[in-house]
Order: sequence, then C-alpha cells, then structure tokens
Amino acid sequence: MSDAKIEIRGLSKSYSTGHGSLLAIDTVDLTLAEGEFVSIVGPSGCGKSTLLYVVGGFLSADGDVLVDGTPIRGPGTDRGIVFQDYALFPWLTVRRNILFGLERRDVPQAERDAVADRLIGVIGLKGFEHRYPRELSGGMRQRVAIARTMACDPAVLLLDEPFGALDAQTREMMQDELLRIWLDTRKTVLMITHDVSEAVYLSNRICIMSARPGRIVEEFSVDLDRTLPREELVVSEPFNRLRNAVWLSVRRQAVAAAHADPG
Repeated sequence: MSDAKIEIRGLSKSYSTGHGSLLAIDTVDLTLAEGEFVSIVGPSGCGKSTLLYVVGGFLSADGDVLVDGTPIRGPGTDRGIVFQDYALFPWLTVRRNILFGLERRDVPQAERDAVADRLIGVIGLKGFEHRYPRELSGGMRQRVAIARTMACDPAVLLLDEPFGALDAQTREMMQDELLRIWLDTRKTVLMITHDVSEAVYLSNRICIMSARPGRIVEEFSVDLDRTLPREELVVSEPFNRLRNAVWLSVRRQAVAAAHADPG
C-alpha cells in the first residue's frame, strides 16, 4: 500500500476555445508524502492553478488524483483551499467567517468556540473578532482566510498564490505565519506561487512547470535550517544558492513561453 498523501498520475486537462482544444497541462505525475510542503513554480499560463483546482476537486481532468489512496470526486473537507483574493464573506465578522465551515457541519457550539478562540490567537487577531473584512488590512483578511480553512482541520492545504495581493512587508510576515503554522501542524501543503524566494523559504520541495502545456520538468529538494530566523536564513549561502538555481530553471521556462507559438 502506498504511503503517499497525494498521488497525481498522468494528469492532463484541456479546455475548449473558439479556436479548438487548448491543452493546459499534459501528463503530470506528482506524489506528495504525508506532511510535505511542495510548491509549484512556473511561467504565467503554464497550468499551475489548473492543477491545483483539479486536486481541489473543482475541475475534472484526464488521469487520476488520489488522497490517501482514494480517488477524488469533487471538493471535500479533507482539502482546504486558500485563494489569492481572500474570498471572505463581507457580511460576517472575523469570528463568524472562521466558524462558517464548522457551523455547516453541525459541530457543537462549545467545540466551535474553542476552535475559534485558538485560531484567533494563532493568527494574532485577538481584539478584532467582531470586525468585518472591510475593517481589516489585506494581511489581516488573508490571516482570517487561512484560519477559516484551518478551522475544519483539513488534512491537505491547497494554496493558490495566497500572498500575491499583499505588499512586500506584509507578504513576508504572512510567510512567517504560514511557516510557523506548518511547522506546528505538519499538514500536507501544495502551493502555487510565482515568487521563487517564497517557494524556497517555505517548501520541502519545489517543482518547476514548463510553458503550456504544463509539465513537471525539474524538481529541487529544500534542506534548510528552519530554526534560523528569517534575517539569517535568507542571506545564507545555502538559501541563495538554491534560490538562484530555482530562478534559473523558472527563467528558462519563462523564456520558452515568451517564444512559443501562440497558436
């Protein structure tokens, strides 16, 4: 029996367009072990987000995607997804947004309250429980989105450019928060990002996707000392050596995409 958490086998996805069929991803094979943090990086339009949405159960595709050995048939509470644009309910407070999924599952109120209290503390928003999304900064809203996903305790976290809309300083703070949460929970994480430094800072493994149709063309293992503070880690020689290698790989794919036949 496989001990993989996620197995992606021969996955391909095409879209129908006014000019015929468009192959977005082509025969992707990828396995994530329990507790692994894998990032996918590649040029725009290479099919990264398409792959994530197939794993999330939002899109159908040719091939197989299995979680704990079971084929996925649609979205499920075992997979929590965080989008770039927060996707919070504007009419609900911070606390009610976090509790939304638990309320739909009829979790007892005492248990719901305990989960909300813990997560509000984890994301550093104590005192903001009764604020609405419009009253929060972008970084605060994304923290709420992550907490809402974590509240249902999914085995897998799917992250689609979760910090792409944030300014540089807030993005780094949110990366630190995500790394801390992952080190604490060791959930299995699949993240899509354009940011090479972000991928190196957060991941166990980085997969490079080719220009469309997207294929996994190169992988990098990440073995960094996560006990170091960011200020030491990101200026270290191992971090920058790996970052440069990943950047060059992504650059090659981006150049290939720029020179590809648009038809």
